[in-house]
Amino acid sequence: MTRILTVANQKGGVGKTTTTVNVAGALAMLGKRVLVIDLDPQGNASTALGIEHGEGTPDVYDVLSDSTSLSHIIQECGDIPGLIGAPATIDLAGAEIELVASEDREYRLRAAIDSYVAEQDAAGTPLDYVLIDCPPSLGLLTLNGLVAAREVLLPIQCEYYALEGLSQLLRTVDMVAGHLNPDLHVSAIVLTMYDGRTRLASQVVHEVRTHFGARVLDTVVPRSVRVSEAPSHAQTVVTYDPTSSGAIAYREVAEQLDAISATEESAPSAQGASNG
Repeated sequence: MTRILTVANQKGGVGKTTTTVNVAGALAMLGKRVLVIDLDPQGNASTALGIEHGEGTPDVYDVLSDSTSLSHIIQECGDIPGLIGAPATIDLAGAEIELVASEDREYRLRAAIDSYVAEQDAAGTPLDYVLIDCPPSLGLLTLNGLVAAREVLLPIQCEYYALEGLSQLLRTVDMVAGHLNPDLHVSAIVLTMYDGRTRLASQVVHEVRTHFGARVLDTVVPRSVRVSEAPSHAQTVVTYDPTSSGAIAYREVAEQLDAISATEESAPSAQGASNG
């Protein structure tokens, strides 16, 4: 079964897009076939994957507006075999307004992904993973990402305000699971931007592990200049500088994520986490 994960956090600057593209790259380097869907109008994931997303490029907006299928917008990511991407352009910014009046507005992305996954299965080229990079908000685009996925990968930065707004996100996940997508759950939490020189970072790690237990992945992603530089070269850090601390950390994150069962019945609910 294809594992479909939404990478979400309505707080900006937490390493969400960075986590999406680098985990995807690392999974592909493990031999997995991985699709990244850029659901953020800023198109940062598209930049990091080195795929075209200039004005006029067929993108996720065209899919959500029902003018084309996912298969017609997907591009190969040249640096890593097995890694493909669905780009976002600035056109996507208008999707939330345009979709408001649509009866099936929450299900557009889900229908597109399900259709593409079925096509790939039938063609004998099944996908192992779909990772959806959501914008830093809890609007209709993020809602589409949550309805389309079965799992949420939640990045939390090791800084002050790390848990700010987290209860709101968890309530949203629980609401989506209760009304729109009963399979949805937070399967993994990754701690990002760790600075071992500060006591605060260690305190945040301790607090997150106390609240969320086993769902917090063992590896903590450190702050890394190489991670920040990689997108400017249209690469993920796992290809830009494979020996850097950031690349090593994201490869470990990918291995740990790959070891998690997508159908783990014992996974705590989002409501339970928000009550904790």
